[in-house]
Amino acid sequence: MTVSYTLEVADARFGGFSKLLFRWKGSIYRLLYKDLLAFCAVYLFFSLFYRFLLSPKQQDLFERIALYCDQFTNTSFIPVLFVLGFYVTLAFNRWWGQYSSFPLPDNLMMAVCGNVHGADERGRLLRRTLMRYANLSSVLILRSVSTRVHKRFPTLEHVVEAGFMTTHELKKFESLHSDFNKYWMPLTWFSNLAAAAREEGRVRDDVALRLLMDELNKYRGKCSLLFHYDWISIPLVYTQVVTLAVYSFFGFCVIGRQFLNPEKGYKDHKMDMYVPVFTLLQFFFYAGWLKVGELIINPFGEDDDDFETNQLIDRNIQVSMLAVDDMYQNLAPIEKDKHWAQRHFSAPYTLSTAAETLRPAFKGSTFDMRLVTLFVSFSSAGCFWTSAVKITMKKCRDCRTSADDLELHHGADSSLGRKLWLPLRGPLGEGLGSLPRGKGILRGRSLPSLVDAASYPNEDEDAGASPEGDVVDHKEQRNALIKVAVGHE
Repeated sequence: MTVSYTLEVADARFGGFSKLLFRWKGSIYRLLYKDLLAFCAVYLFFSLFYRFLLSPKQQDLFERIALYCDQFTNTSFIPVLFVLGFYVTLAFNRWWGQYSSFPLPDNLMMAVCGNVHGADERGRLLRRTLMRYANLSSVLILRSVSTRVHKRFPTLEHVVEAGFMTTHELKKFESLHSDFNKYWMPLTWFSNLAAAAREEGRVRDDVALRLLMDELNKYRGKCSLLFHYDWISIPLVYTQVVTLAVYSFFGFCVIGRQFLNPEKGYKDHKMDMYVPVFTLLQFFFYAGWLKVGELIINPFGEDDDDFETNQLIDRNIQVSMLAVDDMYQNLAPIEKDKHWAQRHFSAPYTLSTAAETLRPAFKGSTFDMRLVTLFVSFSSAGCFWTSAVKITMKKCRDCRTSADDLELHHGADSSLGRKLWLPLRGPLGEGLGSLPRGKGILRGRSLPSLVDAASYPNEDEDAGASPEGDVVDHKEQRNALIKVAVGHE
């Protein structure tokens, strides 16, 4: 049975995962305790053998062997971490892929319910038979890959007795000789029966028939994928390499991690603790990691965390029959909903969730940022050119129309050729007068709706100008020479 603890970790809190450490069913302790006891027994045997059964000369030889083994266990001579990590990752991806390929009839039963019509006995018979064929195919493939399902249906007679197949269908099934798995045969019956329903007018058009066949092919594809997952395993050589790496590593640890006589002054052997605590933890982690890979490499067995295939079979046949039979055209009377007369409404909250209504809805990290592009025409010495100016405005949280700062960019062809930061002095955007004098300034209305710009001559130049130069009307001149196009991006 699959061990589920999702509710217990729904909220992150102090000691949340720690409570899971005291579970036994589906735990690493249940999976590993026999291997751990065997390792401890072998370690204890060599420890007693070294301390009480060897002569001093033999102890010296044992100590040399122990030091030699220890130098390989404390280095990366045996790449346990690499091979274990890659193997378990590969096994986990395979485990999830097998779960994702489990054939569920939900989409197919909706297509059958909506496209195979007829409230009479013939229509009901067609819909139920179509879904029974689909479920029969999944039972046949699961009998081939799952030990639990095979124990439940050891023979095809048990499948007939369970109601997934009739006696005549069993004879048809056995009469077709094939050297390969025939899980696909009920799906062929499904396609033939759907074509017959189309000829009878129960399936009203070819589009509906095509929809049925598309959903059937998706269902068949998952059955086929499940079969191939069972057929093509992780290469045996890789599984052997990982197992040998872990077992050989701890085989050397049994001798190399022995506590030697501290009086002889061996390096890193200054204490005699008798119990190798950190070696046992290392065994627990590495061997436990290997056990995880062993557990999930085939989730169709009878381990605690293997898939509940029999329960899924029961669920699929019940739900599919309810959908195409009891629920066919079984609708409640259509009436106006509760908020029919309300244009703006929201679903109510309970008292425990009322605080969530105070939180503003998230609309995007850059939702309140505005980007204004100004195309400004400048004149100098009788020459005209246009410069694209981009202004980025960040909306202030404490006010409606003001901004935190203003970033002004000139186009590559602009003679200004640099970036200016213009602080705002008020909600109307009056801090824009810091543009270079004689190059042009922005003036007028609020910042989001800038519509014009003006270019004034330098005051120093005005002082030396002749009175005849004042004949030109400055207002008419700036309207003729300076034009600003405002575009929002």
